[in-house]
Formats: sequence, C-alpha cells, structure tokens
Amino acid sequence: MPASQPARRALGTGREPHRSGVLNIGEVLQELSGDFPQISASKIRFLEEKGLISPQRTPAGYRKYTGQDVERLRFVLALQRDQYLPLKVIKDYLDAIDRGERPEALPGGMTLTPRVVSEQLSREIAGRGRTWSLAELGEKAGAGQELMADLLGYGLLHQQDSGYDEHALGVVKACVELQAHGIEPRHLRSFRAAADRQMDLVEGAVAPLASRRDVASKARAAETAKEISGICLKLHSALVNGDIARLDR
Repeated sequence: MPASQPARRALGTGREPHRSGVLNIGEVLQELSGDFPQISASKIRFLEEKGLISPQRTPAGYRKYTGQDVERLRFVLALQRDQYLPLKVIKDYLDAIDRGERPEALPGGMTLTPRVVSEQLSREIAGRGRTWSLAELGEKAGAGQELMADLLGYGLLHQQDSGYDEHALGVVKACVELQAHGIEPRHLRSFRAAADRQMDLVEGAVAPLASRRDVASKARAAETAKEISGICLKLHSALVNGDIARLDR
C-alpha cells in the first residue's frame, strides 16, 4: 500500500530530510525516539505488517525508509498515543487519502490537509508527553484546590510524585464541567469502579498475547486492548443514550 506522492507530502513536518534521502531502521528509530521514547524496531515492523507503512526494499531485502515514511509513522504513532485510535481506523483513513479521497477529520480533529498537517502534528506532539504537578494540573484545568483534593480523596486521581499526564488532565477537565451541573466527585466514584472493571475485562481478553515476551505480541496486545476498550465505550454510550431517549417520550 504505497502512499501516493501528494499524501506523502502532506505528512511532512518540515524537518530537514536525512542527507542520504534513505534511512535504515536504526536511523528511523533515532528520528522518532525523541517524540516516542518507547518506539522499537518490532513496533515499526508490526505497523508495516498491518499495512500502515510500506517501505521500499533493496535487492538484498533490506528496508529503505524515506523522510516521508518517517513522517507517516510519526502521524500514526501520534494518533495512536494521543487520540487512542485503533490501527484499523487510522489505516482506513490513510487508505482513503492514498486513493486521492478527502475523508472527514479523524477524532480529535487531525486531518491530512496539505501544509496544515505538519504544523498541526508538530503542535500535537509538542504538547504531549509532558507532565504537571498537582497544582499545575488544577490550574491548567481550571479546578480549585477543594475540587482537586476531592478528586484525590475519591480515587479519581492518584497521587503521583512523577507528575500528572494528559489522561489526568482529561479527568480533571471533565470533572470541572460536571461540577458546573452540580455533579460532585463524590457522585463519580462509580466511574472509577466501572473503569477498573472494564480494565479487568480487557486485561483478561488480551492476557494470552500480553504474556508473550516478544515486542510484536505486546504491540498486538496493546492494539487489541484499545479496540476492546473502544467497543466497551460504544456499548456504554448506546445504553446511556437509550435511557436518555426514553426521557423525551
């Protein structure tokens, strides 16, 4: 599934291309490791196996990566990490782009619009991976000290000396919005319990893959876990929306 030339140009981030124009897998890892410290050769080969990238091959069978290949990988990894999208959703989107279509924006607003994606992707990546102290987290989310203390007290946040990430920020922002509707953290303990039960369900489903030692199996386990979690969220939404619809009858 080689990408069309226009689509590949749209994936660039404006970085200087590698001087040889062709990179080996070690050089690709070096290019990506700053934004994605956990990236590995096995993960890249897994993404190739899933059809997200198609590097050229030398006559001897070695992979040859271009700068466009690297940025395509960067795009996929950012969507996986930051928007939690299953690879199938990302692949369907990229396949449509490769066919010259103009699909709707992916969840989170990421698109492959020429000359826009590079700046947008750079901003997305730059804003991810950082952490905040508890005070910084509350300030960024617009939460007062009392609310932050309640979130810790009711288990919606866990004390972390290493700092709080984007997931914690999402929790606090949602709780700030709910508080505006009169819903306090003490009312939300069931969400923590439901999340724990869902995680137990997901971990049980992927246990055979997760127990293997090779990196590719762990990557498959993580991808399967995201897919199952997404389906669970769809089920939850359908059940709640069904109950809400009955209120209007």
